Order: sequence, then C-alpha cells, then structure tokens
Amino acid sequence: MINYRNPAPTVDIIIELIDRPHRPIILIERKNEPFGWAIPGGFVDYGESVENAARREALEEVSLKVNLVEQFHVYSNPERDIRKHTISIVFIASAIGQPKADDDALNLGVFNVWEIPSNLCFDHDVILKDYLRYRHYNIRPSIT
Repeated sequence: MINYRNPAPTVDIIIELIDRPHRPIILIERKNEPFGWAIPGGFVDYGESVENAARREALEEVSLKVNLVEQFHVYSNPERDIRKHTISIVFIASAIGQPKADDDALNLGVFNVWEIPSNLCFDHDVILKDYLRYRHYNIRPSIT
C-alpha cells in the first residue's frame, strides 16, 4: 500500500455579526498551540463537504449558526501552519446573536475591523488583510 503525503484540508470562517453596527467579526483565542488569536475554523472531516465543515466549526467554536455568504479564497502556502501543510478554504459568513467560546476556543472577541489584534495565528493576518481590501474596495486577492 502506498502512503501518500497530502496537505490537510481546512476551513476558516470570517463571521460578520450583521445585527451590530459596522458588522464586526469574531476571532477566537486558541486553547491549543499555536496560541494567539485566529479566525474560527478547523479541519474538514472525511466524508464532509467544506461548506458543512465551515458550519460545524462555527457552531463548535463560537456557538452560532452561520449563513455562508460566499467562498472567499483559498490559502495554501505550505508554511501557513507550523504543525503541517494545510490548505484553507476561507468563507465569509453572517450571523446574529451572542457568540460564546467553546471547543478549541479559550476565549473569543468581537472586533471592529479597525480593532483587530496583531498577535494572529497561522497566516490569518494575510487573510484578514485580503478580506479588508475586499470588504472596503471590492478587490479580491490575486492568485500567486
């Protein structure tokens, strides 16, 4: 039997709270390494679509049901996760209500886009920079 080394598929969900002024986003403070703030998300389970994985991860980490608005972009830099090579499919989602930290989230924060913390995990600084350009100027990330 051949043992293939393939990247692991993941999802990240930029959740906009549409029932609040300025549509703030939710970030989680990670309970496990690497520590710091992160966009909610996680690994896609075998037999699961990326859309269902995004909905499940949002519910598990921030206790909210989300509406997936659009698939934003794919991030696949082999160095994006120090644990192993991952490929993240990033979604923009909307939700209403009061988020609550659960599962892999030690804590969570609701941040206006001008208040995003600097100690972000993985490549989430790049993802959020691309998201802000898209949100404010409708410029999608380029494929590199």
